[in-house]
Amino acid sequence: MATYDFIFDGLGLRGWCGESGGGTMSMQDLIAKRSGEAPSVWETPFPSLDNLHDACPAIAQTRQLTTGLENGFLGMKDSLKFVLDPITQPLSWFLSGALNLFQTVPWFIMIPALLIVVFLASRSSRLVVTVATMILFLAFIDHYDYAMQTLAIIFVCSAICVLLGVPIGIAMSRSDRLQKSVIPILDMLQTLPPFVYLIPLIFLFSVTEPKLYGIAIILYAIVPVIRLTDLGIRLVDKDVIEAADAFGMTDRQKLYGVQIPLALPNIMAGVNQTIMMSLAMVVIASLVSAPGLGVLVLRGIRNLELGVGLVSGLGIVLLAIILDRVTKAALARVNTAQQ
Repeated sequence: MATYDFIFDGLGLRGWCGESGGGTMSMQDLIAKRSGEAPSVWETPFPSLDNLHDACPAIAQTRQLTTGLENGFLGMKDSLKFVLDPITQPLSWFLSGALNLFQTVPWFIMIPALLIVVFLASRSSRLVVTVATMILFLAFIDHYDYAMQTLAIIFVCSAICVLLGVPIGIAMSRSDRLQKSVIPILDMLQTLPPFVYLIPLIFLFSVTEPKLYGIAIILYAIVPVIRLTDLGIRLVDKDVIEAADAFGMTDRQKLYGVQIPLALPNIMAGVNQTIMMSLAMVVIASLVSAPGLGVLVLRGIRNLELGVGLVSGLGIVLLAIILDRVTKAALARVNTAQQ
């Protein structure tokens, strides 16, 4: 006799359960029966699906629930793939192009080009020297190619996050209803474990397609730039908006001439967080063939090569410092220009 037989017997549902009396006994009940003692109230299991299934086979087990979800997803897979394939194909082209560019351009051209970008963003010679030292160190320990692959993926995915995230944040700031409907989605994207992003994508795309890891990185990293764009525009002083209205500015003029410039510090903070989260996800995405320093970390874990794992981890830390310092220097310039 199962623990929860009394519920179905009391409600007269035994016929619906498909048995004349009693269901499959749980392991706990079998042990109790063998020992000749009824289970105490203290040991009563929670009425979960599996425990209710023991009393009534008509109730699905948890395993049947997960199998049903899996079969449902597999049933929609071809339709989803038909729709998503052409939409996401440009992402594969961008990632392949960026990887090809960063790997084929000689180091004596690529490194000065990166340093020029750093100087234009920060206007700091000291930061340029620091970044140059870090990149040359990575090249010195033969991690240059891996670092360039990681940077290429981050540049593409972060740029797409900004191109998609800023307009979504602006739209959210202009509509309370849209904000209320989008925030639960952002909460879900932000709280899902990073590995979970990869599971449905593996079913939809081949592991040889760059968009497989590109989509996972974008979904994981796009949240901060959306949230902080929305927050930055909503925090613009109401008196400034009223002054803009008094001057007869249109909504478009207010957005581009007042709200976005004043919200730029928050937007840049969101871009900084998006870049850092992209870097974190690139390492995890190495599980599904994303190239870069994450491949070395994965190799260190698989083969228990401690030195490989530690040195590649140091390379990731150096890249994180470079990206963080450069974006913060750009943010500081924006803040200084607005004071």
